[in-house]
Amino acid sequence: MNGLLGMLDLVLDSKLAPAAAELRDGSHVRVLLVEDNLVNQKLVLAVLKKKGFHIDVANDGHQALSMLAEMQDSYSVVLMDVQMPVMDGMETTRQLRSDPRWEKLPVIAMTAHAMNGDRERRLEAGMNAYIAKPVQPGHLISTIEKQLVSVTGQLSSRANS
Repeated sequence: MNGLLGMLDLVLDSKLAPAAAELRDGSHVRVLLVEDNLVNQKLVLAVLKKKGFHIDVANDGHQALSMLAEMQDSYSVVLMDVQMPVMDGMETTRQLRSDPRWEKLPVIAMTAHAMNGDRERRLEAGMNAYIAKPVQPGHLISTIEKQLVSVTGQLSSRANS
């Protein structure tokens, strides 16, 4: 019995080790930042680069969808401004969720609006979480890490079933 449990631990460790390493150093995390405001872009870029994340920037939703299509499954998470020109974050997320390639990709809303009902509208559009602006660096990192752990858990539970 102990031998079987040891083998199971090795299998689980081999499935989860890459994700744990990804969270520790950030070097395997690729973020798509969808934000039209240059000041917000610079702030988020500084925080995420310090963590070692790789970041691409889209200035609006239309550009974000093009980048997602071009990069296929390269992104670990999307940080999505809610209010942008051309295509806002809500519509962008709805379109993103309509494509099976991105149905599990974490989308984190970034918004200055935290009114009653806003959270529900973001969830209905397919967003997983949200961050209030102005962005607090610690909260930004912890929200991203929480979403990555959530996806990793889903992947490991699928591997074990």
